[in-house]
Amino acid sequence: MKYNFDEVIDRTGTSTYKIDLLQSRFGANDILPLWVADMDFRSPDFVMDAIRERANHEVLGYTIRNKEWYQPIAQWIKQKHNWHVESNWIGYVPGILPGIVLAMQTFTQPGDKIVIQPPIYPPFMSMVKNNDRQIVYNQLIQKDGEIRMDLENLKQLIDEKTKMLLLCSPHNPGGRVWTKEELLALLEICKENNILVISDEIHADLVLPGNTHVPFPTISEDAANQCITFMAPSKTFNIAGLASASFIIPNDELRAKFRLKVEAAEIGGGNIFASVATKAAYENGAEWLNQLVHYIQENVNYVDEYLKAHLPKIKAFIPQASFLIWLDFSKLGMSDDEIRKILIQKAKLGFNHGPSFGPGGEGYQRMNVGCSRLVIEEAMKRLSSAFAQYC
Repeated sequence: MKYNFDEVIDRTGTSTYKIDLLQSRFGANDILPLWVADMDFRSPDFVMDAIRERANHEVLGYTIRNKEWYQPIAQWIKQKHNWHVESNWIGYVPGILPGIVLAMQTFTQPGDKIVIQPPIYPPFMSMVKNNDRQIVYNQLIQKDGEIRMDLENLKQLIDEKTKMLLLCSPHNPGGRVWTKEELLALLEICKENNILVISDEIHADLVLPGNTHVPFPTISEDAANQCITFMAPSKTFNIAGLASASFIIPNDELRAKFRLKVEAAEIGGGNIFASVATKAAYENGAEWLNQLVHYIQENVNYVDEYLKAHLPKIKAFIPQASFLIWLDFSKLGMSDDEIRKILIQKAKLGFNHGPSFGPGGEGYQRMNVGCSRLVIEEAMKRLSSAFAQYC
């Protein structure tokens, strides 16, 4: 089946985060919203059919997640990432962010230090602060035109209060797919200092052609024993509103402690449609996803080529995964406030503001290309009209 990703779908009136918050975030409603990290494509037909079929029963009472929920997840991870996951390693959380917060509360204490590597997905910072933990910033660096982890700097930052590291893999906003060698070097540092790795792998399935995602626990037995991994179908199949995610913990002791925390928080129940959608997505989604990532890659290529031809002072970091592009405006010689003002007032574009991603985000904007090519073309025209005189 050939899926149509060219369709432009109006999401107005559906309580959509990226649209309904335009006024409060950008001060105007006539903004093209390319900021929030969900896609504007239809959720797959096989997911919607499964939801409709379950809704037809018309009794939406308490349900359980049996092997029909666990097995598709394990099979998908095996097929997609060559990682054999035992069913008892897997558990439900209503989103990766709540899962990470529970991991913080389970394995660290107020005042403990948690490493994050900015520029990074903004909730990584707010989660740590809101839970009275201290942030340790190990800022990413650029080498040979690529975003890298600064592991030598990390060694200098760690002390006896450093208990946890939040790994974004693949990285958001940079789109880096970390190599096995990079992850092994990171593990060596964390193992030596008894630091628990929390690996957010929500973009793992959205690796673009020519790249391969390496789940952190697969790099060695030590990694598997010193890591909690979170995965979800939400970004992959555009079903984030269903609040469905999984934790995967091979280590028996870590898993037992974390399960107790989930039970204590009374959030393990989930909802009927999250379970139904997850099963349908993982059992039927391979071809849909294959077509999706090729479409996203073409959108990425379009943005990159357009910038090089028309706005050479604005550089796109080509993502190796996800539908997000990290745009470098620094060569324009403008302040972040000036860039944002022109984007909003002249281009009428809603991007994510670089400084919100923490140290290293200055001079950048994050653009979402998980939408129709027609929308991307319009965005590039607006960007060119607003910034051509500066390039």
